[in-house]
Amino acid sequence: MPPRLSTHLRQHFPRVAHPAVTPPIANSRTFVQTPPTPHSSSAEPNPVTASLNPRWLSELKSRIGKCIMFGLQPAQAVEAAHICREMAQDWRALLAGSEGFLTDKWRCGLYGQEVVWGEMDSMGHVNNVTYNRYAESARVNWTQNFAKTIDPSHKKEWSELLTSRSNGLILRSIKTDFKFPMTWPDRITVLHKLRSEPTQDTDSFFLDVLILSERHRRTAARCVEDIVVYDYRKGKKTPLLPFMVDKFRETFQLQQEAKKKYGGRVNELMARVRELEKASWDRVDAKEDLGSASP
Repeated sequence: MPPRLSTHLRQHFPRVAHPAVTPPIANSRTFVQTPPTPHSSSAEPNPVTASLNPRWLSELKSRIGKCIMFGLQPAQAVEAAHICREMAQDWRALLAGSEGFLTDKWRCGLYGQEVVWGEMDSMGHVNNVTYNRYAESARVNWTQNFAKTIDPSHKKEWSELLTSRSNGLILRSIKTDFKFPMTWPDRITVLHKLRSEPTQDTDSFFLDVLILSERHRRTAARCVEDIVVYDYRKGKKTPLLPFMVDKFRETFQLQQEAKKKYGGRVNELMARVRELEKASWDRVDAKEDLGSASP
């Protein structure tokens, strides 16, 4: 049953160039829709945004708007403008980086990917299965990023993970948690992160997936992918190659650093907005500024 949540259309965002999407991995897979599942390792603390409303970014803007309605001093108005600019420029990093996703353009599986009209179904929103296709195509590009940019010295081995010639990656299952129904027109950014740090014996791993609506600047869906490393020559599971373990470990550490860095920035933004509130409407003598026409 497709989700039946109301949506609020907001301003269109400019078109953003995006990398070509490579064909999805050819393997056996199951598409499973399940209730929400934890999206971080049980050994890790929850991100600072875990307890916030999913619309916390837009709510911060609304809170700043309320401060402006009650009137701000020149210095406070400058601070409000700086906060709004920071949220507009770094919204991906604030939303996803605070959860440990790496948001640099060259690390994204899909960046500014256009949602086309034909991806909507009879219910008037993007078909549920399409989200799984977004995740799959983004995972292919995420893997290719290791071959092209992160570890080009092993380009051949990374690229072969997407084939059945030697060691490959098989999608064992995918679980999708739909957050709100996207509609055309829109653009998406799709990000992957390792759920846990791999070891030399790792022959399967989980990837958390975040599908972001650029139109609404919020999470449209979350996926969890269960990946198996498979030796097609021997016909059985096999551990990751040592250099792959090393690169995955480096990536996991960068994820942890991003989580700390952007989690701190979210807390800082919250504190700065709170200071604006205390200096404007949230004080004893607060009075809404109705303009020069008021007596």
